[in-house]
Amino acid sequence: MKKIVTYVPAVVVFAAFLVGGIVLAADVGVRIGTKDGIGSYLYCNDTGMTLYYFKKDSPGKSACEGECLVKWPIHGADNVVAMDGLKQSDFGSITRADGKKQTTYKGMPIYFFSGDKVKGDTNGQGVKDLWFVVTP
Repeated sequence: MKKIVTYVPAVVVFAAFLVGGIVLAADVGVRIGTKDGIGSYLYCNDTGMTLYYFKKDSPGKSACEGECLVKWPIHGADNVVAMDGLKQSDFGSITRADGKKQTTYKGMPIYFFSGDKVKGDTNGQGVKDLWFVVTP
C-alpha cells in the first residue's frame, strides 16, 4: 500500500503537467515576419501561416461570409500571445453573425488564406485588391 501512496504524488504532478500543456496549446503566438516585396507582416507562430485583413470589413465586424470563408478561414484562437514587440492590447475578438469567435488586430477581423500552403506563403496579398497581409 505504501508504494501506491509513493507514486500518487508523481502521477498527480504528471497529470498537472499534461493539463498545463493542453491549456498552453490553446495559446497562439503571433509574430512579425518580413518578405521582399511585402515588407513586415503578421503570422501565426504555431503554423507559420500569414494573417490577412479584408478591405470590406469594418472595425469589430466581418463582411466575409459563406463561400468567402472557404477561401479565407477565420483566425479564432482562444488566446493570442503578442510576440516580437507586438502589443497584447492590439489583439481582441469579436463574435461573428454566425456565432463563431474571430480574432481581431487593432479592431479588424483577421483571416488565413486557403491558397497559402507552407510557412511564409503570402499568396493572398492583393487578391482582388481586397485582401492584404496584416502589417504591424
